[in-house]
Amino acid sequence: MISPHSSYPIHVNENWIQPHLNQAAANNLTRTATPYPQTGGIIQANGKRILNFSGNDYLNLAHHPHLIDRARTALEQYGTGATASRLVSGTLPLHEELENRLAQNKAYPTALLYGSGYLTSLGTIPHLVNRHDLIFADRLIHACMIDGAQLARAQLIRFQHNDPTDLHRRLQQHPANGHKRLILVESLYSMDGDLAPLPEITQLAAEHNAMLMVDEAHATGIFGPHGAGRVHQLNLSSQTTLTMGTLSKAYGGYGGYIACSPLLRDYLIQTSRSFIYTTAPPPAQLAAALAALDLLQQTPNLGTQLLQRAHQFRQHLQQAGLNTLQSESQIIPIIIGDNQRALSIANALKKQDILVSAIRPPTVPEGTARLRISLTLAHTEADLDRAATALINACTP
Repeated sequence: MISPHSSYPIHVNENWIQPHLNQAAANNLTRTATPYPQTGGIIQANGKRILNFSGNDYLNLAHHPHLIDRARTALEQYGTGATASRLVSGTLPLHEELENRLAQNKAYPTALLYGSGYLTSLGTIPHLVNRHDLIFADRLIHACMIDGAQLARAQLIRFQHNDPTDLHRRLQQHPANGHKRLILVESLYSMDGDLAPLPEITQLAAEHNAMLMVDEAHATGIFGPHGAGRVHQLNLSSQTTLTMGTLSKAYGGYGGYIACSPLLRDYLIQTSRSFIYTTAPPPAQLAAALAALDLLQQTPNLGTQLLQRAHQFRQHLQQAGLNTLQSESQIIPIIIGDNQRALSIANALKKQDILVSAIRPPTVPEGTARLRISLTLAHTEADLDRAATALINACTP
């Protein structure tokens, strides 16, 4: 690895880079990738027990013996990779089995796997709409959906966060006029931890004959029967064109998928570039995801347990006067506002062996820098009490 302070020459066509880095540093927006010796909600390092509230292993499955055993078996049977794209020779029985299981779990007829949640958005949105069409997107949708919308080159219309009235107004202002319209929302928002008003949004989609795509990345495994997500929990699968999700959060692995109609699946197999032109997801990850689905089938209350812990933890913070927005989930933001103060608090907590993420623009809007707390089932009641006390002391003037 080349050190930032090495004598490696700067090429003349790279002179534009340093001013951007300097500006980010001046605004306290420099990002770094810090290596840690382990993953999960608890990190054991140098004799210390570090509480990690910055990851997404919500159900503590990434190190579960059942997932590891299934992944190991798949490695021994199929090798380390799929070795080809799905439409060449990369489709394994595991791909089809996992797609069937995901579809069943989500209450859809079919599902289609992608390499990641990000690739799922990039591979679906540009093939649902094009430059003649319209996209109506919640202002706080994830970057992968924004990038998918930009690739589609459709007219992008943003509506106020979780505001069906504003969405209704914008749908009225921008009629279809013979073109397609697509609504993009998350069922659980990753930076605010709040829940979308899905019944109202699905009703508007039906009234205006618009397609609806719901990102369930952070709700899957936590909400709904056997962790199926909020769309299934609210019996809205038949009213939602497609849902997308990831295998990298509650499922403890890696990969992405959509659940949809057979017609849409067939269409995307013919058109979706991030499905067609890339190697298929590796067998070990498929097997691990199948094991996670088995565990959710056998112990369907895992998500409920996590939400109960999150409710108590959030109440503790709120009673101390901390601003947790409208969080109703395992994701709990603490609004700080100033970028430097958010970084300083996160660094102070790190010295106490508590890892939290300082989230700053452009991930969140200007002036809303925050600490983002992600609870997992690895965190005990004593861990949560310790963390709450430390957070309150650090965030209270």
